[in-house]
Amino acid sequence: MTKRRSRGDGGLHWDDKRQRWIATASLGFDPSGKRIVKRASGKTKTAAKEKLKEVLRDYEDGLAIAPTGYTVKDAVTDWLAYGLAGRDPQTVTTNTILCNNHVIPALGARKLRDLSADDVDKWLADKAQTLSTRTLEGIRSCLNRAVKRAMARDKVKRNVVELCSVPTGQPGRPSKSLTLVQAEGVLTAAADSPLYAYIVVSLLTGGRTEEIRPLRWDHVDLDGDPNVRPEIPPHIAVWRSVRASGDTKTRKSRRTLALPGRAIDALRIQWERQGWMRLAAGDKWQENGLVFTSAVGTELDSANVRREFRRAIKGVEGIVPEDWTPRELRQSFVSILSDRGTPLEGISRLVGHSSTAVTEEVYRKQIRPVIQTGAVAMNEIFKSAPPA
Repeated sequence: MTKRRSRGDGGLHWDDKRQRWIATASLGFDPSGKRIVKRASGKTKTAAKEKLKEVLRDYEDGLAIAPTGYTVKDAVTDWLAYGLAGRDPQTVTTNTILCNNHVIPALGARKLRDLSADDVDKWLADKAQTLSTRTLEGIRSCLNRAVKRAMARDKVKRNVVELCSVPTGQPGRPSKSLTLVQAEGVLTAAADSPLYAYIVVSLLTGGRTEEIRPLRWDHVDLDGDPNVRPEIPPHIAVWRSVRASGDTKTRKSRRTLALPGRAIDALRIQWERQGWMRLAAGDKWQENGLVFTSAVGTELDSANVRREFRRAIKGVEGIVPEDWTPRELRQSFVSILSDRGTPLEGISRLVGHSSTAVTEEVYRKQIRPVIQTGAVAMNEIFKSAPPA
């Protein structure tokens, strides 16, 4: 005679309401004395038993795997809510946009424990038809960090996203720089713009937009020290950025740059204009010590700078304003110096790169490709042809 199972031993039964087979197993009692019961369901007896085996195996491995209904969307939403604490608001906004536009619509409904490397590969391959490689790297990074966080909290056993590489996407927006003639045209056209000094300083010093926007007057010296220390010319101290920490991008980005005469004149004009702006704003003025401000003294944001920059360069021959952004003033600085024969090492120090390799990689189209130093020297040494 078959021995009857003891109460609580578990079993397999058909659930009419759910129209599925339910497999159960009792695993003892928790510290409070409550029985620990694990369940799994399937359309067939075999499917229910196999799922129960998987649940028991996870339990024996010490994994408190999340309910099977936990989806990729749940993981991504949790990461956006709790995994970006302390990050710069712009970083949070960027990641949120990437997730909401590209990750959740395509993979959000997929159960996290069922997500496979093939799913991720197919998703990235589809996105590569319309997105740039950099954007592909961004959306993969978002998904990777979301799944990694879920794995650390025992919501899934492994992170399949780490097994997938980023395919080559569509070409991004090509970088470009102004020619010397175009640069002169931009400076002339912007003379009456509220952004005139900003454009001049950006183009003539090569500062990053994130470094120029928070520039303070106490970091600007328009006179230098000709009597006491003549080696100190008029200069700006690039010591801050709009990053959450206030620090510059890298250690070498913290630098002090001598000002060309045209930039000195533009900053003097800016000082006078800002005085009139302060009077016009009256009680609404918020004094922050900034060189470049809004009409009430607050820091400019990137969208306002971009819009005003494009308005300022309208009418410059050969330039379509919508195709240009303020960051390309920095690229133009590199290009113009390179065309004049400035060594790569000197350009690298001026723009605050950690090494010449960074300068060459980022601005390789703007760096003069032909090294002429040797030819120039040899022409000086061997001025005449040998006698016949």
